[in-house]
Amino acid sequence: MFGLGFQELLVILVIILIVFGVGKLPQIGEGLGKAIRGFKKGMDDPDAKTPKKDDDPSGRKD
Repeated sequence: MFGLGFQELLVILVIILIVFGVGKLPQIGEGLGKAIRGFKKGMDDPDAKTPKKDDDPSGRKD
């Protein structure tokens, strides 16, 4: 995993705990989980609207 060992991951976790605090970690994890689920849903959804080459974002028809 990116060449990171146990010690490096432990240092990163300690830094995250110092920066965000213990109380914010569940909220951060929940937000990250929702973002990942939304991304996966967007990738799997065939009905998602994708812009075509002919679509003009300004809505003008020349």
